[in-house]
Amino acid sequence: MKDLVIAEVLKPQGIRGEVKVKTFTDFPEDVKAFKTVYIDETPYKILSFRVGQDGAAFLGLAGVHDRDKAELLRGKLLLGKREDAPELGEGQYYVVDIIGLKCINETGTVLGVVKDVTSIASEIYTLKTEQGKEILFPAVKGVVKRVDLEKGELVVDSKRFSEVAVY
Repeated sequence: MKDLVIAEVLKPQGIRGEVKVKTFTDFPEDVKAFKTVYIDETPYKILSFRVGQDGAAFLGLAGVHDRDKAELLRGKLLLGKREDAPELGEGQYYVVDIIGLKCINETGTVLGVVKDVTSIASEIYTLKTEQGKEILFPAVKGVVKRVDLEKGELVVDSKRFSEVAVY
């Protein structure tokens, strides 16, 4: 089972070791569900958590007691164990599960493999074709018909895909 990337440390906050993080969860509060977070394979217990007005989260981590230690974490990714993650609703998936799926249309034609997911107003999936080219498309209702993690497939609607895909 793959660990989940849940946040990135942006910078130290204050002098007591707190760090400001950009969360990669649907809701910043979801980070609190993780008993322990991992940075470069080192475990850290979350001692304090709050959300700022800009939507960023602020964490106090065990063992990070001053600004100097917090500074060493700048730019690092926070990972969490899947078993600590909040339950997902119907039709929701973790990005780590989407990356690597074979993207096909409803007739079974392989369009490429999902190599990246970028979150902006909606999630943008990047496919890599057999020819090595990239195709970007928004993963919105009407374009994505079905995600089948067991088969390793992401099925898209041909017509809608051709309307929104950027080659």
